[in-house]
Amino acid sequence: MKAAVLPAVDAAFELRDVPDPVPADGQALVRVRAAGINFLDVLIRRGRYPQPPELPAILGSEVAGELEDGTRVAALTGGQGFAELVAVDRASVVPLPDDATFAEGAGFLLTFLTAWVPLTRQVRLREGARVLVHAAAGGVGTAAIQCARALDAEVVAAAGSEEKLVLCRELGAAEAYTYDAIPDDLRVDVVVDPVGGDLFAQAIGRLRPLGTVIAIGFGGGLWEDVQPANLVGRNVGVQGVYIGRLMRHAPEVIREALGELLELWEAGAIRPVVGRELPLEEIEAALDLVESRRSVGKVVLVP
Repeated sequence: MKAAVLPAVDAAFELRDVPDPVPADGQALVRVRAAGINFLDVLIRRGRYPQPPELPAILGSEVAGELEDGTRVAALTGGQGFAELVAVDRASVVPLPDDATFAEGAGFLLTFLTAWVPLTRQVRLREGARVLVHAAAGGVGTAAIQCARALDAEVVAAAGSEEKLVLCRELGAAEAYTYDAIPDDLRVDVVVDPVGGDLFAQAIGRLRPLGTVIAIGFGGGLWEDVQPANLVGRNVGVQGVYIGRLMRHAPEVIREALGELLELWEAGAIRPVVGRELPLEEIEAALDLVESRRSVGKVVLVP
């Protein structure tokens, strides 16, 4: 089969012929029709991911495709997704809704779990809650807008350009700002932050009493240190979410959350946003779209 292999940190991906995977007990073989790119793939490539795989490696944490009997599915892979075939744990496989495309399936699992789990398990969204979403036009951001709206919260979106804010408003954001235009007096109950860096520190100051920042990633730089006194004195908190580790240590939470998300998708309350679809051989261009933050929604590879 063909696969995109990362040979070393900061190296270019290589399209190689590699042996077909052989499913072990408890695994299923998926013919990949679409593979989602996540920022963690960028971080691994740059040597900045805290738990990187040994290189050379095939990256790609989520796919959509077909089982050997033709059933259309999405699946979490734990890596190995940027290929024509992948062996996955059967517990990580979910059926695709009838009207879903493979590209949408490849943009569903990680992005929506990353938004839904903290919004339903780690914070309390009271009636009239306001949720600020950073990087709101990206994969996790577009999922977070839809999840918060499904929970009857009011969404404030923040993104890097006016063009991206158009999408945020279409998805249901009540307010939308570029980062430099966020009002100084904006106050919210929850901040969903996949960016880190300066934005994470600023987010703590935007919280109402009993508010929470959900720290998801550090695409904009590592998190600044937070002194507990700054949280205690303002009656606010920080929650972190790392879906990969949660899958290993609390799989029942993931299964329950996935069931809820599939119901929402089938009811039309949420839907993955796919910004670009590129062939597997154009993986460099696809990664660049994500790393440069020029993409909206999910960037998907099509083997």
